[in-house]
Parts: sequence; structure tokens; C-alpha cells
Amino acid sequence: MSFAPAPRRYIIWSIFICISVIILGKLAYLQLIEDKYKILANDIAITRKVVYPPRGVIYDRKGKVMLYNQVVYDLMVTANDVPKNIDTALLCNILEIDKAQYETIFHRAEVRNGRLRQSVMVEQLSPKQAARVKENIYAFGGFELKERYIRTYPEKNSALILGYIGEISKSKLQTEKYAGYKQGDYIGINGLEYTYEEILRGQRGIHYLERDNYNRPTEPYRKGALDTQAVAGKSLELHLDMELQEYGEQLMSHKIGSVIAVDPKTGGILAMVSAPSYDPNLLKGKERTRNFSKLDRDAAKPLYNRAIKGTYQPGSTLKPMTALVALDEGVITPSYGFDCMGGYYNCGKRVGCTHVGGGHAANLRRALANSCNSYFVHIQRKVVDAERHGDVKQGVERWRQYFYDFGFGHPTGVDLPFESGGYLPDTGFYNRMYPFKWNSCNVMLVGMGQGEVALTPIQMVNSLCIIANKGYYYTPHLVKSIGGNENDTALKKYHEKHTVTNIPDAAYNEVALGMQDVVEFGTGKVAKLPDVAVCAKTGTVENKARVGNQIIKMKDHSVFVAFAPKDDPKIAIAVVVENAGFGATWAGPIASLMMEKYLTDSIATNRKYLEEKMFKANLVNPYIYVIDSTQRRVDRERYERRLKKQRIEDSATRSRDSILTRKWLEKHNYLGK
Repeated sequence: MSFAPAPRRYIIWSIFICISVIILGKLAYLQLIEDKYKILANDIAITRKVVYPPRGVIYDRKGKVMLYNQVVYDLMVTANDVPKNIDTALLCNILEIDKAQYETIFHRAEVRNGRLRQSVMVEQLSPKQAARVKENIYAFGGFELKERYIRTYPEKNSALILGYIGEISKSKLQTEKYAGYKQGDYIGINGLEYTYEEILRGQRGIHYLERDNYNRPTEPYRKGALDTQAVAGKSLELHLDMELQEYGEQLMSHKIGSVIAVDPKTGGILAMVSAPSYDPNLLKGKERTRNFSKLDRDAAKPLYNRAIKGTYQPGSTLKPMTALVALDEGVITPSYGFDCMGGYYNCGKRVGCTHVGGGHAANLRRALANSCNSYFVHIQRKVVDAERHGDVKQGVERWRQYFYDFGFGHPTGVDLPFESGGYLPDTGFYNRMYPFKWNSCNVMLVGMGQGEVALTPIQMVNSLCIIANKGYYYTPHLVKSIGGNENDTALKKYHEKHTVTNIPDAAYNEVALGMQDVVEFGTGKVAKLPDVAVCAKTGTVENKARVGNQIIKMKDHSVFVAFAPKDDPKIAIAVVVENAGFGATWAGPIASLMMEKYLTDSIATNRKYLEEKMFKANLVNPYIYVIDSTQRRVDRERYERRLKKQRIEDSATRSRDSILTRKWLEKHNYLGK
């Protein structure tokens, strides 16, 4: 049985029907299931606005505002989305620039982030400019007005403590720490703004807005159902006393150095001065980059926080710690004396003292009061030469362990970035310095605070807290509470009590008595306060600077450390005034005035002359500019030598290439015979 073939028209109809079914099915899928084009349509009709929250405010210990937020507007641009027929004349008129300036800043924004990414074109528009741009934004395709908060500082102090904010760099965007950030976001660059960035920044919000046919945002999409609200950053309350901080900066005006005051019972920093400093308002706004450049080029380094980064030989301010180690090791008793007649000669070379009369080092307290160098280099030798250690190398390691426990040779952990750890030598260092043989004579100078040891001012004041507390300290820190919560987990480490080597209270008491004698009748009488028992130690530190192969001898650093009152310490302080001379002449008065200001909230009438002297003094040693200019000359000469060498090498390369080229041309008969 055979079947006739189907008519051709049925086959054609079947094909058309199948194609129609496929098309209708695809259309149904796109409209009912696939949401890609719905999203694309929404992208045209809906705008996504990132809402930046205000950063947390910072207060001092008395609730005084140290910085707050101010709303500003940045003009953002996505170069690829800017139409060719944009009304540039209107935009130039609003921004108060000409066409050439417009093209320059547009190109700069385009280069910064590329054509496909949004970039800042004009920072911080004036209120008038922002209002006019907002009114005409529909005419400027590819442009967006972005609301931001900048920091404003009511006072002109504490710049290095507070830090500043700025736009995140491309290099930081590639790091894990800043994984949630985008180009154009602002972050803390230094100071507390940097350390507490995650706490201060808050949480960004997203608002979805419908747009009309002129591309103008109108009302919230779906009545804001999809919006996420911005969460403001948490506030910080500091231990810092704003009035004391301001007073310290006034005392240190026209000087180079630092002051740091701490409450020994909590580790809270009451004041931290680094001089010279700058007005924090300079590093905000449109002029921030230009101002930063000027500050960075200043030879006195106002951007450098000397309180946590500057390293100095501590001089005689280290002698109380040397005494504690010697007492605990049992190599001396409080009654131990040394017959010093103006110098130490036991190692074949003289170590001079400021006192020549006998009896000024009759016991430990007198040696501290008179700051006898001979006494302390001698007991340093006794510590490292003690028989129980076996040899001097083991003695140095034992000595180093004590000093490491005192907080030397490593950062204290203060809640500010980029802290230096100072320097504390070990056996390996002396093995490298004296490769054949060395003994206690080679390490004796560290007993009097000279030689190979270097401390930061914050390490100096932390060691004073140990003496004041008789053997313990809390890590120095600025922030007392976060969002009103003193027990925030971010502050947990600052509540941990650190107990140092088990030195008995009797040793601390004896050293404290010697430091009290310093003020009562010794080298630090300038720090004596009415009705307050002050324990202190003066320091005069040799100061040399190396520039290239040249050693420049400069004026000594003036150093002073103290705590008060003796039996109930409320403040410990360390002061360094660079290139100033004796510790009691400059650093001592500044320390005593700040202690008096904090403890009594005033300055006694008979001490006003000291205050006036500190306010008026200009101790910015011209040598720093000599050193700076010398260093710049050395750097320039090095650069010119490298450049000259490179030019010679380039010339030789070109000459060689020319010869090779000529030989090749001759070989192939291009130049003839």
C-alpha cells in the first residue's frame, strides 16, 4: 500500500507555524520569566544614589568638640556618558570657568579613572554653584552631584593627633583592608582618622529614585521600599584635655620637639604635642594638596609626629631605670656610693660629670639628685658583669630583657599609626660593632642614657608610669570610649594591665625618693610646685647629625621627665626640646608648667615669669636649615652623578649601536665601498 506525498504547501505552512511558535515562546519567556531587559529598562528610568553618612565626631575628655562635619557637594563625571552636544557654555558659567579650564579639568578627571568610571571633576562646589548645578543637572548628561562630608576643626591644634581624610588611592583599593571601598570614597589618611577608620566612617546607604524624561530624579522608587539607610559613624571620646593640649602647643611654639602627658592609672593620653605643628584646617578643601606639599617641604617637618616617631638618646632621664635594674639584680643597695671626683676613669678614658666635689654620689638618692654620670656607668658595668650571668654577653641579654619589659626597643601600641619602636641594642649588635672582643666598658654609656639606646618620647613617659605605679602600666592610648561605650571591643587591649619584671616595691620607692630629691635640691629644682610632691629627672643629650659623610655637632637636646603627685600620681610627662641645651633650662619649665596647669588649673603668680619666657622663646635652631640645605645639596649631587653616569652609558650604547648599524650596512653594500 503506498501513500501520496503531502502537498508542498502543507510543508511550508508547518515550517512557518514552527517558527511562529518558537518566536512566541521566546517573547513569552522574555516578558514573563527573563528579567534582564526589565532591569535594563529600570536602569533607564531609575537612578541609584549612594548616600554617604556623616563621620563620627571626636570629643575631648570634657565633651568639647574637636572636629565636626560640614556638608559639601562634589561634581562627578563619567566621561563615556557625556553627550557630544552638552551645553558646556552653561556649565562653564555655573562653575565660573572658561572653556579651556573646563577641558583641562574634564581631561584630568577622565585620565584619573578612565572613561567608564565615575570620577571627581570639581571638588567642593560653593553653595551657589551646587544649587545651580542641581537645578540644571538634567542638561548635563554623565554628570552627577554627590553629597559629601568634610571635617571642620574649631581649634587650630591637635592636627597630628586627629589626622585628616582624603580620597582613597588606586593602590589602596587593591588591598584587602579596603575591599569594600570604591574610587572616590574618602578615608582616614593619618592620626585617629586612620586608626579608627572603620568606626568613624559609618555605613553607606543606597537610595533608588525614579527619573523623568529630562533625566531628573523625582520620587523614591517603590516609595523607598528597596532603600538602605546610611548609618552615621560612631563618635570618639578622648582622654585628651583640649585646654592642656592647647597650652602645651603654646609653650612649644617656635621650638622643635615634643610633649606627651599621660594619666599613669589608665594609660590615657592627656596631651600630645609635636612641634612645630600646623592648623588642621589646612588639610581640607580644595587647597589640601597644595598645602600638604608646602608642609612636606618644610625643613622643620610639621607633618612628623615626634612624640611617637622621633627617636632620641634619653640621656640622664634613663638613670632611674638603670637604678631599678641594679637594685633588682642585687649589685647595689640604696646606700651604695661611688667616690666620683668629676669623672669616671676605670675604663681608660674619662667620662665627665657636672659635679667635681666629693660626696655628690654618696648613695643612690644623691647620685640621682645630682645626676652623677660616673655612678651610673659604673653600676651599669656591675649589672652586665655580675657573676651569675657567666659572661658579659649573657649580662647584656639580661639587661636587655629588663629594658624590653620597660617598653623599650618596640612600639608601645598607642592608637596612632606609624609609631617607631626606638632602638635597644643586644649581644648581636655588639658582636657586629666589636667583632673581636668586647666587655662592659664598651656598653657602659647606656647606663647614663647615651651610647646605643634610643627612645621615643612616648616610651619615656611610659617608663615613668611604671615607676609611678610601682611596676605596671596600661598601653598609652587616646580614645576613652566609642559611641559612649568604654568597654567597646576595639578598646579591650587598652584595659589590660601590663606587669613588668617583678621588681619589689622597695626599689621603686627608693628610686621615686631619689627623683623627688632631683626637684627638692638637685638638678630639677625648676619643676618644684607649691604643695605638690614632684618626682623628676633632667636630661641633657648630645646631638650630632650625619649628612652624607659629614658629621655636624649641634646644640644638646633638652629632656625632662616627671610625675606628680608622688604618692598619688595623676600625671606623668616627658618633654624633649631639640637643640636647646640643658634639660632644666627648657624642657623642665615646660613640664612643670603643664603639670601645674593640669593639677591646679592655674599657674602660680611667682611662676608666671617662666610661662612668659617659654611663650616668647624662639629655639628653632638655624642648624636644621643648614642640615636641610646640606642634605638637599648632597641629594642633588647624587642625582646629578647618577644622571651623568646614565648619560655616559646611553651615549656609549648609542655609539655602539651606530657602529653595529654601519657595519651591517657596509656588509650588505648599502653604503657602497
